[in-house]
Amino acid sequence: MPELPEVETVRRGLLPHLEGQRIARAEVRRPDLRWPMPVDLVQVLTGATVTALRRRSKYLLADLDRGGTLLMHLGMSGRMLVQGGSLGDFHRDPAILPRHDHVVLVTDGGSTITFNDARRFGMVDLIREGSAHPLLDHLGPEPFDEAFTPAYLAGAFAGRRVPVKQALLDQRIVAGLGNIYVSEALHRAGIDPRRAAGRIGAARIAALVGHIRDVLTDAIAAGGSSLRDHRQASGELGYFQHSFRVYDREGAPCPTPGCAGTIRRIVQGGRSSFFCPGCQR
Repeated sequence: MPELPEVETVRRGLLPHLEGQRIARAEVRRPDLRWPMPVDLVQVLTGATVTALRRRSKYLLADLDRGGTLLMHLGMSGRMLVQGGSLGDFHRDPAILPRHDHVVLVTDGGSTITFNDARRFGMVDLIREGSAHPLLDHLGPEPFDEAFTPAYLAGAFAGRRVPVKQALLDQRIVAGLGNIYVSEALHRAGIDPRRAAGRIGAARIAALVGHIRDVLTDAIAAGGSSLRDHRQASGELGYFQHSFRVYDREGAPCPTPGCAGTIRRIVQGGRSSFFCPGCQR
Protein backbone atom coordinates (compact mmCIF):
# COMPACT_ATOMS: atom_id res chain seq x y z
CA MET A 1 0.00 0.00 0.00
CA PRO A 2 1.52 3.37 -0.97
CA GLU A 3 2.64 5.45 1.99
CA LEU A 4 3.24 9.18 2.31
CA PRO A 5 6.42 9.32 0.15
CA GLU A 6 4.84 7.42 -2.74
CA VAL A 7 1.69 9.56 -2.73
CA GLU A 8 3.70 12.78 -2.40
CA THR A 9 5.91 11.69 -5.31
CA VAL A 10 2.83 11.07 -7.46
CA ARG A 11 1.36 14.44 -6.42
CA ARG A 12 4.51 16.29 -7.45
CA GLY A 13 4.56 14.48 -10.78
CA LEU A 14 0.96 15.41 -11.48
CA LEU A 15 1.29 19.08 -10.46
CA PRO A 16 2.37 20.57 -13.83
CA HIS A 17 -0.27 18.54 -15.67
CA LEU A 18 -3.27 19.03 -13.39
CA GLU A 19 -2.97 22.03 -11.07
CA GLY A 20 -4.34 25.15 -12.76
CA GLN A 21 -5.65 23.09 -15.67
CA ARG A 22 -9.23 22.88 -16.92
CA ILE A 23 -10.61 19.36 -17.33
CA ALA A 24 -11.95 19.36 -20.89
CA ARG A 25 -13.18 15.79 -20.75
CA ALA A 26 -13.72 13.24 -18.00
CA GLU A 27 -14.44 9.53 -18.47
CA VAL A 28 -15.53 7.04 -15.82
CA ARG A 29 -15.33 3.53 -17.23
CA ARG A 30 -16.83 1.54 -14.38
CA PRO A 31 -19.24 2.40 -11.56
CA ASP A 32 -16.98 1.40 -8.70
CA LEU A 33 -13.51 0.59 -7.45
CA ARG A 34 -13.21 -0.36 -3.81
CA TRP A 35 -16.44 1.57 -3.26
CA PRO A 36 -19.01 3.02 -5.67
CA MET A 37 -17.98 6.22 -7.40
CA PRO A 38 -20.31 9.25 -7.40
CA VAL A 39 -22.92 8.92 -10.12
CA ASP A 40 -22.38 12.57 -11.14
CA LEU A 41 -18.56 12.38 -11.20
CA VAL A 42 -18.29 13.06 -14.95
CA GLN A 43 -20.65 16.03 -14.76
CA VAL A 44 -18.82 17.57 -11.79
CA LEU A 45 -15.36 17.17 -13.31
CA THR A 46 -16.07 18.16 -16.92
CA GLY A 47 -15.26 21.83 -17.36
CA ALA A 48 -13.89 22.26 -13.84
CA THR A 49 -10.46 23.80 -13.21
CA VAL A 50 -8.16 22.23 -10.62
CA THR A 51 -7.17 25.12 -8.37
CA ALA A 52 -4.86 23.10 -6.11
CA LEU A 53 -3.52 19.56 -5.95
CA ARG A 54 -2.88 18.51 -2.36
CA ARG A 55 -2.01 15.45 -0.32
CA ARG A 56 -3.52 14.54 3.05
CA SER A 57 -2.07 11.42 4.64
CA LYS A 58 -2.15 8.84 1.82
CA TYR A 59 -4.85 10.61 -0.19
CA LEU A 60 -4.64 12.90 -3.22
CA LEU A 61 -7.02 15.85 -3.23
CA ALA A 62 -7.78 18.03 -6.26
CA ASP A 63 -9.67 21.21 -5.35
CA LEU A 64 -12.11 22.40 -8.02
CA ASP A 65 -12.97 25.99 -8.93
CA ARG A 66 -16.68 25.23 -8.89
CA GLY A 67 -16.45 24.04 -5.28
CA GLY A 68 -15.73 20.65 -3.84
CA THR A 69 -12.69 18.38 -4.06
CA LEU A 70 -11.84 15.22 -5.96
CA LEU A 71 -10.52 12.64 -3.46
CA MET A 72 -8.35 9.74 -4.64
CA HIS A 73 -6.55 6.83 -2.98
CA LEU A 74 -4.23 4.55 -4.94
CA GLY A 75 -4.97 1.38 -2.97
CA MET A 76 -2.62 -1.55 -3.53
CA SER A 77 -2.07 -1.29 -7.27
CA GLY A 78 -3.40 2.11 -8.33
CA ARG A 79 -1.30 4.26 -10.66
CA MET A 80 -1.71 7.74 -12.04
CA LEU A 81 -0.48 7.71 -15.62
CA VAL A 82 0.33 10.91 -17.51
CA GLN A 83 0.54 11.21 -21.28
CA GLY A 84 1.06 14.32 -23.38
CA GLY A 85 1.28 17.87 -22.14
CA SER A 86 3.94 20.52 -22.53
CA LEU A 87 6.55 18.69 -20.45
CA GLY A 88 6.83 15.70 -22.77
CA ASP A 89 4.99 12.54 -23.69
CA PHE A 90 5.80 9.76 -21.26
CA HIS A 91 6.16 6.16 -22.36
CA ARG A 92 3.42 3.83 -21.20
CA ASP A 93 4.66 0.47 -19.97
CA PRO A 94 2.87 -2.17 -22.10
CA ALA A 95 2.46 -4.29 -18.94
CA ILE A 96 0.00 -1.67 -17.61
CA LEU A 97 -3.14 -2.91 -19.34
CA PRO A 98 -5.66 -0.37 -20.68
CA ARG A 99 -8.56 -2.49 -19.44
CA HIS A 100 -7.63 -1.32 -15.94
CA ASP A 101 -7.96 2.37 -16.91
CA HIS A 102 -10.96 3.35 -14.80
CA VAL A 103 -10.97 7.17 -14.69
CA VAL A 104 -9.51 9.36 -17.45
CA LEU A 105 -9.10 13.14 -17.34
CA VAL A 106 -8.12 15.15 -20.43
CA THR A 107 -7.05 18.74 -19.81
CA ASP A 108 -7.07 21.81 -22.01
CA GLY A 109 -3.28 21.75 -21.75
CA GLY A 110 -3.15 18.49 -23.69
CA SER A 111 -2.42 16.10 -20.84
CA THR A 112 -4.26 12.84 -20.26
CA ILE A 113 -4.25 11.68 -16.64
CA THR A 114 -5.42 8.10 -16.13
CA PHE A 115 -6.24 6.29 -12.90
CA ASN A 116 -5.25 2.68 -13.60
CA ASP A 117 -5.95 0.09 -10.90
CA ALA A 118 -5.67 -3.62 -11.66
CA ARG A 119 -6.86 -4.85 -8.26
CA ARG A 120 -9.47 -2.12 -7.75
CA PHE A 121 -8.58 -1.46 -4.10
CA GLY A 122 -8.22 2.24 -4.85
CA MET A 123 -11.01 4.77 -4.55
CA VAL A 124 -12.31 7.94 -6.18
CA ASP A 125 -14.86 10.16 -4.45
CA LEU A 126 -16.06 13.75 -4.23
CA ILE A 127 -16.00 15.95 -1.17
CA ARG A 128 -18.93 18.31 -1.65
CA GLU A 129 -18.44 21.99 -0.97
CA GLY A 130 -18.86 22.73 2.72
CA SER A 131 -18.77 19.05 3.66
CA ALA A 132 -16.24 16.84 5.43
CA HIS A 133 -15.27 13.29 4.47
CA PRO A 134 -15.24 10.33 6.89
CA LEU A 135 -11.88 9.13 5.59
CA LEU A 136 -10.24 12.42 6.55
CA ASP A 137 -12.19 13.37 9.67
CA HIS A 138 -10.01 11.71 12.30
CA LEU A 139 -6.52 12.03 10.82
CA GLY A 140 -3.73 13.26 13.05
CA PRO A 141 -1.11 15.85 12.08
CA GLU A 142 1.18 15.33 9.11
CA PRO A 143 4.80 14.41 9.98
CA PHE A 144 6.02 17.70 8.47
CA ASP A 145 3.40 19.85 10.20
CA GLU A 146 4.48 22.25 12.90
CA ALA A 147 1.95 20.53 15.16
CA PHE A 148 3.89 17.26 15.00
CA THR A 149 6.32 18.08 17.79
CA PRO A 150 8.09 15.93 20.39
CA ALA A 151 5.69 17.32 23.00
CA TYR A 152 2.70 16.34 20.88
CA LEU A 153 3.98 12.81 20.28
CA ALA A 154 4.87 12.35 23.95
CA GLY A 155 1.32 13.34 24.85
CA ALA A 156 -0.12 10.95 22.27
CA PHE A 157 2.04 8.11 23.63
CA ALA A 158 1.43 8.85 27.31
CA GLY A 159 0.02 5.86 29.18
CA ARG A 160 -0.28 3.71 26.05
CA ARG A 161 0.76 0.09 26.37
CA VAL A 162 0.45 -0.62 22.65
CA PRO A 163 3.81 -1.27 20.91
CA VAL A 164 5.32 1.87 19.45
CA LYS A 165 5.25 0.39 15.94
CA GLN A 166 1.48 0.01 16.08
CA ALA A 167 1.02 3.42 17.69
CA LEU A 168 2.85 5.10 14.80
CA LEU A 169 0.67 3.26 12.29
CA ASP A 170 -2.43 4.74 13.94
CA GLN A 171 -3.47 7.49 11.51
CA ARG A 172 -5.19 9.34 14.37
CA ILE A 173 -1.76 9.91 15.95
CA VAL A 174 0.21 10.81 12.83
CA ALA A 175 -1.05 10.76 9.26
CA GLY A 176 0.64 9.09 6.31
CA LEU A 177 3.03 6.67 7.99
CA GLY A 178 2.97 3.01 7.01
CA ASN A 179 4.80 -0.21 7.61
CA ILE A 180 7.95 0.55 5.61
CA TYR A 181 8.82 3.98 6.96
CA VAL A 182 7.89 3.25 10.57
CA SER A 183 10.27 0.29 10.52
CA GLU A 184 13.01 2.43 8.99
CA ALA A 185 12.49 5.37 11.38
CA LEU A 186 12.49 3.14 14.46
CA HIS A 187 15.77 1.59 13.37
CA ARG A 188 17.37 5.00 12.85
CA ALA A 189 16.11 6.02 16.30
CA GLY A 190 17.34 2.77 17.92
CA ILE A 191 13.89 1.95 19.31
CA ASP A 192 12.59 -1.62 19.47
CA PRO A 193 9.20 -1.79 17.68
CA ARG A 194 7.88 -3.97 20.52
CA ARG A 195 8.50 -1.33 23.20
CA ALA A 196 5.34 0.12 24.74
CA ALA A 197 4.74 3.61 23.35
CA GLY A 198 4.14 4.99 26.83
CA ARG A 199 7.52 3.77 28.06
CA ILE A 200 9.69 5.80 25.70
CA GLY A 201 11.48 8.75 27.26
CA ALA A 202 11.21 12.35 26.11
CA ALA A 203 14.70 12.50 24.62
CA ARG A 204 14.13 9.38 22.54
CA ILE A 205 10.74 10.67 21.36
CA ALA A 206 12.36 13.93 20.27
CA ALA A 207 14.96 11.97 18.29
CA LEU A 208 12.23 9.78 16.79
CA VAL A 209 10.34 12.82 15.45
CA GLY A 210 13.50 13.91 13.66
CA HIS A 211 14.18 10.46 12.25
CA ILE A 212 10.60 10.14 10.97
CA ARG A 213 11.00 13.38 9.05
CA ASP A 214 14.45 12.44 7.79
CA VAL A 215 13.44 9.04 6.45
CA LEU A 216 10.38 10.50 4.72
CA THR A 217 12.48 13.29 3.20
CA ASP A 218 15.00 10.75 1.91
CA ALA A 219 12.25 8.54 0.49
CA ILE A 220 10.52 11.42 -1.31
CA ALA A 221 13.85 12.48 -2.83
CA ALA A 222 14.26 8.90 -4.09
CA GLY A 223 10.79 8.82 -5.65
CA GLY A 224 9.38 6.49 -3.01
CA SER A 225 9.79 2.72 -2.79
CA SER A 226 8.83 0.40 -5.65
CA LEU A 227 8.25 -3.04 -4.16
CA ARG A 228 5.56 -4.17 -6.55
CA ASP A 229 3.25 -1.64 -8.13
CA HIS A 230 4.37 1.88 -7.25
CA ARG A 231 5.50 4.09 -10.11
CA GLN A 232 5.96 7.82 -10.33
CA ALA A 233 3.59 9.79 -12.56
CA SER A 234 6.26 9.71 -15.28
CA GLY A 235 6.17 5.89 -15.23
CA GLU A 236 9.55 5.64 -13.50
CA LEU A 237 10.11 3.38 -10.52
CA GLY A 238 11.03 4.76 -7.13
CA TYR A 239 14.35 3.57 -5.75
CA PHE A 240 14.33 4.13 -1.98
CA GLN A 241 14.04 0.33 -1.56
CA HIS A 242 17.77 0.22 -2.32
CA SER A 243 18.35 2.27 0.84
CA PHE A 244 16.34 0.12 3.25
CA ARG A 245 18.22 -0.53 6.47
CA VAL A 246 15.84 -3.12 7.91
CA TYR A 247 12.62 -3.41 5.91
CA ASP A 248 12.46 -6.70 3.98
CA ARG A 249 16.06 -7.53 5.03
CA GLU A 250 15.42 -10.45 7.38
CA GLY A 251 18.66 -12.34 8.08
CA ALA A 252 20.91 -9.55 6.77
CA PRO A 253 23.57 -7.96 8.99
CA CYS A 254 22.57 -4.73 10.71
CA PRO A 255 24.01 -1.71 8.85
CA THR A 256 24.55 0.32 12.03
CA PRO A 257 28.29 0.91 12.46
CA GLY A 258 29.69 -1.23 15.26
CA CYS A 259 26.54 -3.37 15.57
CA ALA A 260 26.95 -7.12 15.07
CA GLY A 261 23.21 -7.80 15.08
CA THR A 262 21.11 -9.52 12.43
CA ILE A 263 17.82 -8.15 11.11
CA ARG A 264 14.79 -10.02 12.45
CA ARG A 265 11.23 -10.18 11.22
CA ILE A 266 8.26 -10.45 13.57
CA VAL A 267 4.52 -9.98 13.06
CA GLN A 268 2.73 -7.16 14.86
CA GLY A 269 -0.94 -6.51 14.31
CA GLY A 270 -0.89 -8.77 11.26
CA ARG A 271 2.00 -6.87 9.62
CA SER A 272 5.68 -7.65 9.31
CA SER A 273 8.07 -5.64 11.46
CA PHE A 274 11.79 -5.65 10.70
CA PHE A 275 14.33 -4.58 13.30
CA CYS A 276 17.73 -5.27 14.82
CA PRO A 277 17.57 -6.69 18.36
CA GLY A 278 21.19 -5.68 18.83
CA CYS A 279 20.85 -1.90 18.56
CA GLN A 280 17.12 -1.27 18.91
CA ARG A 281 16.13 -1.20 22.57
